[in-house]
Amino acid sequence: MNPDQQQKTPQLKAEFFLLLTALLWGGTFSMIKSVLDDVSPMVFVSMRFALASVILFSIFRSSFTNLKRHNFTEGAVLGFLLFAGFITQTIGLKDTTATKSAFITGTFVVLTPIFQVIIEKRMPTLVNIIGIIVVFTGIAFLSSAGESPLSVFTELGSNFTFGDFLTFLCAVFYALYIVYLDMISARHDYRFLTFFQILVTFVLAVFSAFVLDFSGIETAELTLNNGVIGAVLYTAIFATIITTLLQTRFQRAVTPTKAGIIFSFEPIFAAIFAYFFLSEVPGMLGVIGGALIVGGIIFTEVAGRKESSD
Repeated sequence: MNPDQQQKTPQLKAEFFLLLTALLWGGTFSMIKSVLDDVSPMVFVSMRFALASVILFSIFRSSFTNLKRHNFTEGAVLGFLLFAGFITQTIGLKDTTATKSAFITGTFVVLTPIFQVIIEKRMPTLVNIIGIIVVFTGIAFLSSAGESPLSVFTELGSNFTFGDFLTFLCAVFYALYIVYLDMISARHDYRFLTFFQILVTFVLAVFSAFVLDFSGIETAELTLNNGVIGAVLYTAIFATIITTLLQTRFQRAVTPTKAGIIFSFEPIFAAIFAYFFLSEVPGMLGVIGGALIVGGIIFTEVAGRKESSD
């Protein structure tokens, strides 16, 4: 094996495992959507992150040393943003399709520069602005009824549900999460930060479940069957713990641009899962909208990195 092949082997391995990460994330939308008649969103999020917290604590507890106050306070902020993202996404899935949820969630990639302007005072580039326009055009297609491209103008937003709105809020919270993580991650051991934000998500979900149930806003429901158990196990172990470990281990071996392109396959995988397991078939406008969203994400990643290197 020549040196070039030796260099490509670990990179190909990293790309494979990052693609596997996107695949595992993509499977969560159909998995969660399929059990929301048997378990309320707050209860499901509580169960998912309770299991993930216990497993992560058992894996990483020996590394929890020399902790300071900022480890807890900044970890709590991350945990709140993570909780807000997951709960709006999960509640939103009750009133939208798994396919639309995945594509709308993916828009957090182009929303992130907006919050960098507000929080980190980083001005958006022309690439960011173009990417945002393309992605929001995709959302317009995705949320319009009809089969003709002209329907986007005559029925703009007619298929935009409250669930879609909550899912868009999820993308906003994820974008805020990314910006805040970028600001604080250098001051933390990733193992404790990962565990603590997931623990905070669990605590907030349990508290919210009790408050909403007591107030009558959302009844805490749970029918413990094989579907619910399978969804909790899948989302906690495969889509939370394993994906976190894979991303942490292998993303450093590829460029940020390549990682962004690989992760943009998540909504595509989600649409494939939704087709086979939920019989969701998007119309022509949905396909165009999804393609525009993914295209906008990839354009932002590729052109943005090229622009910053010039």
